[in-house]
Order: sequence, then C-alpha cells, then structure tokens
Amino acid sequence: MIGVPMPNPRDSIIENLNQQLEAYFGAGRTVQEFAQGVSGVKDGTYGGGHSSKLRAERDRLAPGLKQLAESGSSINKAAAAMGIDHKRARLIARENGFKFAEYP
Repeated sequence: MIGVPMPNPRDSIIENLNQQLEAYFGAGRTVQEFAQGVSGVKDGTYGGGHSSKLRAERDRLAPGLKQLAESGSSINKAAAAMGIDHKRARLIARENGFKFAEYP
C-alpha cells in the first residue's frame, strides 16, 4: 500500500530463523560437530591438483632450507643458495616450523 512503511526484510529473516532454532532445539535436538573431511568439505583449501604439486615441491625443498637455517644463514642467503625467492623460503619455513637468523 502506498504510504505504509514496509517491514524490514532483515527483521523477518531473523524472526524466521529464531522460530526454526526454537523448533529444532525445542524438539530436544542438539548441535552436531563433524570432523573435517567427513562431509567432503575441505577448510582452508580448494583441493586443486596444482596446489598439491606446489606443496610437494615446497616439502622437497624444506630439509635443505632447514639445514641452512640451522647453520645460521639469513633468509636471503639461504634462498639464493637454494635458487628460490626469499618469500617462498619464508613460506617454507613457516609451514615447517623453523626460523632464520635475523642478522647472520
């Protein structure tokens, strides 16, 4: 109708959701948690083959990079020795839980 304020659609959605929650929990049901992978959904990744290949390559480089880090090499020198970019070396270190010396 003209001149009559329209109800806020957000309020009607919230009220409908609250009614559904009340009906669900009022029937004695409880919240269920599913382990990751059981539902087929992968959190944090999109599951592509290319990312798996990149991760496998980083895993292959990790032991050599870790050895350079433990010997006290800086991230830039270690990356140059491995023939990779320093950003990739930082990512490998973060994924594998080791750190480089700040000032060699």
